[in-house]
Amino acid sequence: MSEQKPAVREIRQSEDRFLSSDIFESGRHTLPRRNGTGTIPEPARDIPVYHSCDVLVVGGGPAGTSAALAAAKTGADVVVMERYNHLGGLSTGGVVIWIDRMTDWEGNQVIRGFAKEVIDRMPKEGVAGPERKLWGVKDEALAKYWRLRTSAFHGIVTWAPTLDPERLKLLSQEMLLEAGVRLVFHSWMANTIVEDGCVKGVAFESKEGRQALLAKAVVDCTGDGDVFARAGGEYEDDIEEGDVHHSANTGFMLAGVDMETWLDFRLNDPDGFSELNQLGRQTLGFFQAPYVSWRNDVALFLGPRQSGLSALNVDDQTELEIRSHRFMLSHCEFFRRHAPGFQKAWMMLSAPQLGVRHTRRLAGVSRLERGDWAGGEIRVDEVGVSPSVSPKFPVVSVPYGCLVPKRLDGLLAAGRHISCDANSHGFMREIPQCWLTGQAAGTAAGVAANRGLQPRDINVGELQAELRKQGAHVRDPDATTTQHEPSETEST
Repeated sequence: MSEQKPAVREIRQSEDRFLSSDIFESGRHTLPRRNGTGTIPEPARDIPVYHSCDVLVVGGGPAGTSAALAAAKTGADVVVMERYNHLGGLSTGGVVIWIDRMTDWEGNQVIRGFAKEVIDRMPKEGVAGPERKLWGVKDEALAKYWRLRTSAFHGIVTWAPTLDPERLKLLSQEMLLEAGVRLVFHSWMANTIVEDGCVKGVAFESKEGRQALLAKAVVDCTGDGDVFARAGGEYEDDIEEGDVHHSANTGFMLAGVDMETWLDFRLNDPDGFSELNQLGRQTLGFFQAPYVSWRNDVALFLGPRQSGLSALNVDDQTELEIRSHRFMLSHCEFFRRHAPGFQKAWMMLSAPQLGVRHTRRLAGVSRLERGDWAGGEIRVDEVGVSPSVSPKFPVVSVPYGCLVPKRLDGLLAAGRHISCDANSHGFMREIPQCWLTGQAAGTAAGVAANRGLQPRDINVGELQAELRKQGAHVRDPDATTTQHEPSETEST
């Protein structure tokens, strides 16, 4: 299993790149190159229609789960199709159980709606994070404490909890079933059904073979834009080489640890931690420090992050998995030998889902861009509000046009592939933002199906009113402030 030591690229923090990380430059492939050449004909055939519905959500990740529930709340008949055996996507099967910031820098929760509903329904033992009264606190000691627990940034405590992935899977499932959503697991979209530039549904593969699923409105929540890409929709795929936001890996968890001991070491022995980092890079070629989880005895690793490989290429995906599984073992062995609190660590789980950060981004009616961050403008078609990347920026208005393709009808897109530039993608791909855009797209799809309209033609005011009814934070564009004022119930 010996192989060439990987190169590590240092990524420095800047105004545009708000997270820093070492990037594993993947180099050559482990497996030999494929030798396929030429083509073979595939005979035309009629395929059975599995089901017809009002709203079809393709992909049951964070955006898809949120979209399906939101569409059902409009009274629409909803189907969510998912290739795995569970909902939640990267937030469950990808073990990205650290849910990024949902509060602004004053401590107000701005990503609400589905995000608040689902976490409020989680059991207390399945959620780890600061109490509500601490959100926005700038106390140095508290910020140090919560920074090591992924809930403080720029010296400010935020709401960025970690969740039990199995409880989140179950809760997501039960919430959709309660709402009357039809779940279709173990099914993979194979192609789109398009008539005169309008998406009418998808063809999908399962153990039953190929079937069709038809809908009045389709929401692409695949994360990779598979639906709009195969329907002929326009998209962008430019990236910043070496940026953490455009790398990929399989996350993993180690159990049998004592994270309080580890965190005490990190906090009180910075020289020792620095030496451990250096030894890890010398020994492994890449060193990934652990994150906290929802339990003291479970450590989360969201690396090694690998660049130069595409999550749209099956050979690259295979390479990512091979290397990630090897690094899980090597990290476990290294930490058991050298890291305080890890002497009894064992390999608990490598994520069933590959941790993809970026592939395609929709070319939409409108686009979130780096130049929008500083202005704090409330977009007239705002469907949600995202926290900004640092206290120097106001919160970010997310417009409905980011979810609507330039030309395709019958379709909306939500999740990490919405219409934005490469910089804005760095935060709009996070799980809370996927919940936000999923809820907006699902609500819009439900409104469109109920009204017999194309998604681009719905009344935005009606959409915004429905989102507010569902608890989402959508502001009045005529308001004089860009900051969110919490309601009385939120303050308690």
